[in-house]
Amino acid sequence: MKKLHLAAVAVACAIGVAGFHATKSEAAIKVRTVDYHQGGVTLEGWLVYDDARAGKRPGVVIFPAWNGPTQDEKHRAEMLARLGYVAFVADVYGKGVRPKNFKEAAAESGKYMKDRPLLRQRAEAALAQLRKSPMVDLSHLAAIGYCFGGAGALDLARSGAPLKVTVTFHGDLTSPTPEDDKNIKGRVVAYHGALDPIVGPKAQDEFKKEMSDAHVDWELVLYSGAYHSFTQKSAGNDPSHGAAYNAKADKRSWTAMVRLFRDTL
Repeated sequence: MKKLHLAAVAVACAIGVAGFHATKSEAAIKVRTVDYHQGGVTLEGWLVYDDARAGKRPGVVIFPAWNGPTQDEKHRAEMLARLGYVAFVADVYGKGVRPKNFKEAAAESGKYMKDRPLLRQRAEAALAQLRKSPMVDLSHLAAIGYCFGGAGALDLARSGAPLKVTVTFHGDLTSPTPEDDKNIKGRVVAYHGALDPIVGPKAQDEFKKEMSDAHVDWELVLYSGAYHSFTQKSAGNDPSHGAAYNAKADKRSWTAMVRLFRDTL
C-alpha cells in the first residue's frame, strides 16, 4: 500500500447571507452514526471517512476519554478521515449513557476500570464494527485512546487484536494482567505529559517494565510542561488539579502520531 500523504486537505470557508458554506473537500467528510452491540447492550459510535476517496484504507478505532464520545473525538476522527483513514469512534458506556459532569464521568469510567474484562470486550466490539466497513483494509488497523480511552486501546492490543500500532494520549497505562502484554502484535506508543500526576512516574515505570518484559516494540514520549489531559481544551489552563490543556504538546503529539501512522499503516 502506498504511504498516505501527511498534508491535510485545506478547507476554505465562505460565510454569506445564507451562512456557512462547506467546500467540496469538506463536504466529502462523512460522519455516520452506527448502532452496534456487545453483551446485549446497544452501543452508539461514529464511522467517519472521506467519501471522495476510492479503494480500501487503513482503519483507526478511537477510544474516548471518560466523558464518552464527544465532539472532541468526532473532530479527531474527521482529522484522520482527511488524511485518508477510516475512523470509528467507539462507545464503551452504551447508547445514551453520556456523563454530564466530573462526578458522573468518574463513576461511569470506574465501572470499567474495575471490570477490565468488560472493558476489553467493549473494545473488541468497537474494532469488530470498524472491520465490517468495506472501505477498511483489514491488514492495516490501529487504535488510539485518550485518558480513560487509553486503557481501552491498550487492553484491545493486549487481547491479541491485529493492530499495527496502538497509541495513547495521556492515557491510563495500568494493567491488572501484565502477562497479557505478550499478546501485543504491533507497536505501542504513549504520548504523555512529563508533569502528569494522575498517571505519574510510578505508573509509567511499571508500563515500561511490563512492555519490555513482554518484548513489545514500545515508546513512551514525554512532553515538558504538560499535565494530564493536555490534548483537551475542556481541561482548561489551571493545572492545580493535575490536568490542563497544552497547545504545544497537543500539536506535537498529533504530528508525531501522523508520522507514526505514515510509517506503519
